[in-house]
Parts: sequence; structure tokens; C-alpha cells
Amino acid sequence: MNKNILIGGSILGILGIILGAFAAHGLEKLVDAEAINTFETGVRYQIYHAFFLLILGGTSFVDLKTKKIVFYLVLVGVLFFSGSIYGLATNELSGFDFKTIAMITPIGGLLLMTAWALMLIGVIRNKND
Repeated sequence: MNKNILIGGSILGILGIILGAFAAHGLEKLVDAEAINTFETGVRYQIYHAFFLLILGGTSFVDLKTKKIVFYLVLVGVLFFSGSIYGLATNELSGFDFKTIAMITPIGGLLLMTAWALMLIGVIRNKND
């Protein structure tokens, strides 16, 4: 499971860098500055959670069952949170109105917060120091 978590964190990080470069160099002529800032917020949170997964996969202070739950919470949370932000920021470029599914953004945020809380609980419950 640790290897999968580390792979997942690495993939989120790679995609975050690609999307960040796209925001900085590809979107500037397509959307306004506010939309670029919004898009960059999604990138920032994706990168934060890539690092989170790298830390989680490299620690022995959280049991494997908790790691697995946290891993899936982060993946779905990033997809909902950052993914919906990407869609909302580029809404005018697509034929789909992402405003109709904007409620998944806070659900994604809640999933991410839950992942952090579960990791904290896992560390606190660990008897080793």
C-alpha cells in the first residue's frame, strides 16, 4: 500500500506541475486573470495533497488500514475539489456548465479535511515514538 500511496502522490505532483504550467502559460489568452487565479488555487491544493500522500506513504506512524482510507479520501477529495475548480475556472471554454456541479467542491474539501483528521488520529493512536 505504501508504494501505491507514493505512486499516487507522485502522479498528483506531476499533474499539478503540468496544470500549473498550463495555467501560467496556456490559459492567459483564453480566460481572465480571476479565472487563472481560481485555477491556480486548484493546482495549489493538488500539490499540497501530493506532498501529503508522499509523507503518508513514507511514515510508519499510521497503520495500513488507515493509510488506505486516507489515500482514497485524498484521491476523491482532490478530484472533487481541484477538479471542480479547474472546471469552474475554464467554464467558458467548454460546452459543459460546471456551475451545475459546483456543490462537489465543498464535498471534496470535506473529504480532504477528513483525510487529514484521520491521519492525525492514526498518529495519536500509534504507541511507538
